[in-house]
Amino acid sequence: MAANRIKVAKDKAELVKSLVTSKDTTGPFQTYVEVMVFAAALGAKHKKRVPIEGIAKDISPLRQDYFSNSFALLINLLAITESKDIKILSEEDFADEQRIHIFEEYANGGLEIIQNELRGAVDYSERLLLMLSSERFNNEGEEEEFNLSKFLL
Repeated sequence: MAANRIKVAKDKAELVKSLVTSKDTTGPFQTYVEVMVFAAALGAKHKKRVPIEGIAKDISPLRQDYFSNSFALLINLLAITESKDIKILSEEDFADEQRIHIFEEYANGGLEIIQNELRGAVDYSERLLLMLSSERFNNEGEEEEFNLSKFLL
């Protein structure tokens, strides 16, 4: 199971690096793992799965044991939701590869969304907060409209 590693798309490597706090950047995340988990959750929310065209050479594929239990849970939830097959949770190598593949594609889709949102931004943390805040208020508005239409019927 530990043999399979989570890869970052070549065309998103610079973005991923810029989202992580380092001596050169003030990114909103502490680790590459956090970036990938956030991106995968965002990709899943927007139902955006994007195949990886090339693998980043300057970011080593991430070992699965770097992912905490809660992050591993997200990987499993995405896999079972996408495949609709409980067998994808087995310990078999093929199932592990499938789970990783699904996660990588959702992360790549989420990174694409982030890339578009951050275009021209100076402060990535602020822009991500605005993006999340906007999502939250959009969802609240939808619920309100839905509830009002219930009363009209």
